[in-house]
Amino acid sequence: MIDPGEEPERVLTTLANLGLACGAILVTHSHLDHIGAVGAVSAATASPVYTSPGDAAVLTHINEHLWPGFGPYVAHAPEGVLEAGQPLSLCEIAITVLSTPGHHPHAVSLLLTAADGDQALVAGDVLFAGSVGRTDLDGGDWPTLERSIALLATEVGEDVPVLPGHGPATTLRHERATNPFLTGLH
Repeated sequence: MIDPGEEPERVLTTLANLGLACGAILVTHSHLDHIGAVGAVSAATASPVYTSPGDAAVLTHINEHLWPGFGPYVAHAPEGVLEAGQPLSLCEIAITVLSTPGHHPHAVSLLLTAADGDQALVAGDVLFAGSVGRTDLDGGDWPTLERSIALLATEVGEDVPVLPGHGPATTLRHERATNPFLTGLH
C-alpha cells in the first residue's frame, strides 16, 4: 500500500472486500494527506512502514505536525527506509527509489517492477496528469521540482504508467506532449 492518507477504516474495509492483504506501507512524502492513515493501517495489518529518512520523524511524531482540520492520527515509527540507490524488494515487487524533491524536500518516487517485468511509477505529488506538484508549500522549490521531473524522464520509460498521488494515471509520453509544465523537457 502506498500513501494511505485518510480514513483508515475505509482503507481496511476496501482491503477486506477485495480479499487483499497489506504486506507493507510505503510513503512518498510526509504531507498529511499522504500519511494520515499510516499508523492505524500498519497497526491493524501488522505491516511494516517504509519512508525516506527525512520523513521518519514526521510519522513518528505525526500529531506534532498537524494542519488545521487534520488529525489526530496514530503515530508510527517506520521500520524501513526508502533511499535512492538502495535496492528494495517487497511482496515480490522490485522497487527502485528515486529521490524527487521539489514539492516536498524528502519526496521519493517509486518505480515498481513486477516479476513479469511490468512496471509502474508511483510519483507521489511530483507529477500529475496535466500538472505538477505545488511548490508554494513549506519546503517546495520550483527549480528542484523541475530537476526531479527531468530525472523521472531519464530513469523511467515513456510508456510506463505513472500513478500520481492525486488524479488519473498517465505516462511520461502523454505528459511531454500535453502538460504545459513539461514543454521544455527533452
